[in-house]
Order: sequence, then C-alpha cells, then structure tokens
Amino acid sequence: MKLIVGLGNPGDKYNNNRANIGFKILDVIANNINVEIKTKKKKSLIGRGDFEGEEVVLLKPQTFSDLSGESVLYIASFLKIQVQDILVIHEDLTLPLGKIVVDKGANGNENPGIKSVIQSLRSPNFIRIRIGIGNDEFDGTNLDGFLKEDFQPLENLSLIQIINDAEAAIRSISLGDIEDVIEKYRL
Repeated sequence: MKLIVGLGNPGDKYNNNRANIGFKILDVIANNINVEIKTKKKKSLIGRGDFEGEEVVLLKPQTFSDLSGESVLYIASFLKIQVQDILVIHEDLTLPLGKIVVDKGANGNENPGIKSVIQSLRSPNFIRIRIGIGNDEFDGTNLDGFLKEDFQPLENLSLIQIINDAEAAIRSISLGDIEDVIEKYRL
C-alpha cells in the first residue's frame, strides 16, 4: 500500500493558490482512478483505491501546509504504511512553473510542509514530487504572499499540462524503479 499526499491549505479561498498545487494534482489523480477524497480522519481527508494495480491512500491534510506532518504521521501509523511507501506532492518556488523534480530522502528545509513531514516521521526517506510554481515576477520577498497568490490566467492554461506531467511521474514511480524515475525527473 502506498500513501500519496498532496500538500496544500484547506478552504475554498485557497483553491487556486500556488501553495495548493499538491491538492490540485491529488484531485486529478483521484478523479482518474474514480476515488473520492472525502473520508475524514484526524485532521485529514482521505480516499482509497487502486492506482496502477496497487492499493493507494490519497491524503489531503486539513491542517495548514506547515503542519502537514501531523496528518501524514497519523494516517501512515494507523494504516501501517512504511516511510519509503509515502509520496508527497508539493510546491517548489525555486523551480520554474511546471518543472517537476522527483527526490527521495532530501532534507526539505526549504519547504515548511516537507520539514513538518520529516520531523513527524523522524525520517526524510519518503519520495517527494516537487512541482515548480515560480515565475519571473517573484523577487524573493513576501514569500507567504506569493504562495497564497492565485495562479495568473496564463499560468492557469499551463496547469493542465503540469498536472498531467505530475501524474505521469507518479505513475512511473508505481510502475518502475525509483532510481530510474529520479534520474528522469532531476534538476
């Protein structure tokens, strides 16, 4: 069993925020495998189904992104899912919009949500799917404001392809060797 986590912030006002790209990708995966992410468990919404012949749990933490580790730890412990079987999809503003990088065991200090997951699991040895959300307008100041900013109209046009590419990366992880996938989706 794999646990696929999308990081984001709960609430309708955050739906199209840059920080919610993990939720968006998880919603598309759920739709494509005919799973509803609606079961409430300990500050989480989960859905269960089959993804590429493997049982998966899709998790949207309902804490804010910076506290995602609490939800991930609870669900992973409750379902007895090993750290190496956890995939976390998250935004990365250091990458240009649409760039996808797959890592395993990285330190995650640049992303508060990933830092929370590492601290809660007491291990960095899960798989990270980093989704680039950066653009030329971000000057490095007001990080929180940028993350809570909605995607611009032209960026929204790119989101469909970005989400499809991210789903393809996750399918590759399910079907292949993780080292090959990391090599294919590297900086």
